[in-house]
Amino acid sequence: MAMVVKNNMSAVNTLNILNKNQSALAKSLQKVSSGMKINDAGDDASGYAISERMRVQIRSLDQDNQNTQNGNSMMKTAEGAVASTVEILKTLKEKAINAANDTNTDEDRRTIQKEINQMVDQIDDNALATYNGKYLVDGSRNSVGTATCTTLSNSALSTAAAWGSALTALQSRQNESLNIQSTDNVTISYVRQGKTYTTTFSVGTNALSDIIAKTAFNGSDSVKGSDLVGGSTQGAWIGFDKAGNSVYTADNKTALSVNAAGAGTTFQISAFTIGITDNTGALRKTANTALDAFNERIRAENKSEDNALVLQTGVRANQAIKVSMTDMRSLALGMKGTDGSVISVQTQEKANAAINSIDSALQKALDEQANIGAVQTRLRYTSSNLTTASENVQNSESTIRDADMAKEMTEYTKNNVLLQAAQSMLAQANQNSSAVLSLLR
Repeated sequence: MAMVVKNNMSAVNTLNILNKNQSALAKSLQKVSSGMKINDAGDDASGYAISERMRVQIRSLDQDNQNTQNGNSMMKTAEGAVASTVEILKTLKEKAINAANDTNTDEDRRTIQKEINQMVDQIDDNALATYNGKYLVDGSRNSVGTATCTTLSNSALSTAAAWGSALTALQSRQNESLNIQSTDNVTISYVRQGKTYTTTFSVGTNALSDIIAKTAFNGSDSVKGSDLVGGSTQGAWIGFDKAGNSVYTADNKTALSVNAAGAGTTFQISAFTIGITDNTGALRKTANTALDAFNERIRAENKSEDNALVLQTGVRANQAIKVSMTDMRSLALGMKGTDGSVISVQTQEKANAAINSIDSALQKALDEQANIGAVQTRLRYTSSNLTTASENVQNSESTIRDADMAKEMTEYTKNNVLLQAAQSMLAQANQNSSAVLSLLR
């Protein structure tokens, strides 16, 4: 082979190989040091794009999980407030039952009333619970809906009972006579706006429709029953709820229902109590059990816009959980009126009416507690699902992008040896110049 000095091709070729080995070694070093076989789009364009999309998904899932945990904390705050209200209502019922007992003097009942006043105020304080500055159970987080009026339904009377039926002809659900006599006395009580209205009269020839037309009294204040009760119905269909859905009796059989005179919490009847006593004052227990069974089937609610809380729990737009919470203020629960009047237990009749009113309020609070609890359960399941999804996507992304360290160390060692060999061969190739110089001496 000719000895050419101007273009030392052996050295040039060796240098090219050296540069390639050096570049390969640098790549191997990058992979080993980063732990990833794809560090940029140049390593694997399609793999890099897929990996980046997966990384976006992982970060989104992790944020969704954080959202659910924050949402669960919010629900715990709301549940704590409602739980406190439930405990207060339990105590209120104890106080009302105590006040209904005639072993108490008027002074005793006034003392009990003072306790009740304070506890009702605490219910309003509970309703002001906040999370990150947001009020939760004060009625500001209602779902969209129309105003509804209180509807009370009685499923303890015979299906043949009608509002025009005489009290003396009434029968139980089992078609057994209630044994109401014309000489008996009937006591009617209503609770509206925290005020209890009562009246007592002889059964005589009165029908069910007559008893809700009587004037009831609260001290010097009086109101016609027809001003409290706007209508009465007979049938399985009761009315419409806030969402516009039809409401039926629990057994889908004919029952008697009464409606408040107007929609919204302002007109709600928190208790409708009927009691029968004979001409000696003894209680007609069978009759009272059946007649005092007007239970709230449709709650009085104000018209509201969609102010429900939205908890984002998905990676897509509007993939969320909407949470609406019921008004837990004393006004909405029927414990207080807009003028500040608190439900009274200062007479035996008012105490009995208060028991029914508190029962209704307690059911509302328990329903809301169950609603919040259901949301908490769903959020826990959602969090668990998001954690699993994030782990699975991370595993898939790792398969695409993460380096096999054993393999990459082997490759690194190989490239390092090749680089050293190329450096040695380049040194030898450059010795050709020395050989040419020896010819020129």
